[in-house]
Amino acid sequence: MGGQHRNVQPFSDEDASIETMSHCSGYSDPSSFAEDGPEVLDEEGTQEDLEYKLKGLIDLTLDKSAKTRQAALEGIKNALASKMLYEFILERRMTLTDSIERCLKKGKSDEQRAAAALASVLSIQLGPGIESEEILKTLGPVLKKIICDGAASIQVRQTCATCFGVCSFIATDDITELYSTLECLENIFTKSYLKEKDTTVICSTPNTVLHISSLLAWTLLLTICPINEVKKKLETHFHKLPSLLSCDDVNMRIAAGESLALLFELARGIESDFFYEDMESLTQMLRALATDGNKHRAKVDKRKQRSVFRDVLRAVEERDFPTETVKFGPERMYIDCWVKKHTYDTFKEVLGSGMQYHLQSNEFLRNVFELGPPVMLDAATLKTMKISRFERHLYNSAAFKARTKARSKCRDKRADVGEFF
Repeated sequence: MGGQHRNVQPFSDEDASIETMSHCSGYSDPSSFAEDGPEVLDEEGTQEDLEYKLKGLIDLTLDKSAKTRQAALEGIKNALASKMLYEFILERRMTLTDSIERCLKKGKSDEQRAAAALASVLSIQLGPGIESEEILKTLGPVLKKIICDGAASIQVRQTCATCFGVCSFIATDDITELYSTLECLENIFTKSYLKEKDTTVICSTPNTVLHISSLLAWTLLLTICPINEVKKKLETHFHKLPSLLSCDDVNMRIAAGESLALLFELARGIESDFFYEDMESLTQMLRALATDGNKHRAKVDKRKQRSVFRDVLRAVEERDFPTETVKFGPERMYIDCWVKKHTYDTFKEVLGSGMQYHLQSNEFLRNVFELGPPVMLDAATLKTMKISRFERHLYNSAAFKARTKARSKCRDKRADVGEFF
């Protein structure tokens, strides 16, 4: 009992027949697909190849080896983040949901995180509707239990908090369930609030990363709440949330600042003449963070913080938002408010480099950002848009040489001028 244990198999022997079948399929190493995603298939294979490979990965989510299960989950997640596979997933959603539930309940830390990440992307693929509602109905209680479990890994709880927020944003149809999710997330991040007697800086703890993810997920869900509920939340949190600006963790300060900007935007959307009592002290705090020169803080952190808080200060003081442009394919989207920015940032965190593809092709995301139906492009247009890596390399090399040549000429002119004088 005393020594190190070998890897404990979290699944029972009842799965042996499925495991044997998955090995017999001849697809026993999902790690390569987990790393490469389906991009290779776009160039060298077909949709059938991709689906065949995904069927193998789905089988491997029930493998005896925890590493194999984790790699399979990551491989499926990467595929769904990079390509729309709605019909394929629709037929297998219950199988996938069962696998995710088993891995969340019985897996270890890395496997649980991979399962939660896959659940988020699966819901984004399916969009709102009965299928996503069923997934949330199955996984919601499991996610909630992990988030609230003090004995679970902080990283797992953090990933589950983001997953719970994203899945609820997409699929929650019952308003009481939405309120219950909000309460669950609130109970986590409010533990970082300064207590009334405290006047010092909030010291970060290992739990801070969980509190940040819970706050950001809560803020996302607040954007889809009815006005009366938003008013209640504003009354509760408007005077407590600023205390998080004094946390010694830069990511918590930024999350709190951006959440405050969004809360002000919601409040002014409800009442155009909204009045905030502690405006003077709040703007002083925001101004201090926007001009922070504290020598004890890393330069990168200070630069990032100052940039964010300049925008937050403008939002609070002047009701202004610096519009951002996101380009994807032949289209572009303007992010012109904090609600849109926070929603975009959340889905980009989940989808990673697949965000641009989903903005082009995913009807759910296009509806969220009011982009209209997907733009249909013929094969010839797509071919002119898509250049090979080799061509891109040649183009970049030529551009670099041209810039270098131009700079050299410019230097020569300056030298000539210097000599002339």
